[in-house]
Amino acid sequence: MTSQPARSARSGRGDLFDPECPTRRLLDRIGTKWTSMAVKVLAEAAPHEVRFAELRRRMPGISQKMLSVTLHSLIRDGLAARRVEPTVPPRVHYRLTDLGSSLEVPLAALRAWAEEHMAQIDHVNKISDTRDEVQSGQ
Repeated sequence: MTSQPARSARSGRGDLFDPECPTRRLLDRIGTKWTSMAVKVLAEAAPHEVRFAELRRRMPGISQKMLSVTLHSLIRDGLAARRVEPTVPPRVHYRLTDLGSSLEVPLAALRAWAEEHMAQIDHVNKISDTRDEVQSGQ
């Protein structure tokens, strides 16, 4: 009998339940709020490019370093492309690749779900926090 990880490797698909599967690392990268925001901003601009400063302006709260790390990860995974104009200072532009554009639909669904259910989740968290305080004797 063939094991699940062996079948997954042959089919080219990942297996989230295999501790060695790179799918877990990919989900860690694409599951962040900053990745979701960057993909949304780049998808809204498509087919045009967005400059680094504009991305940062449209993503309130992100630091320059975190935006750099996020964009580097998107480029490394083939989800975004970077173009540099040889000016002083260099002008750097970003856009989604076709693969990156395909990520926008599931991320948009996840963002919509989170926005729709956030009040309910906040309410449940408050109840849980209150119960935990009572149980710990505070």
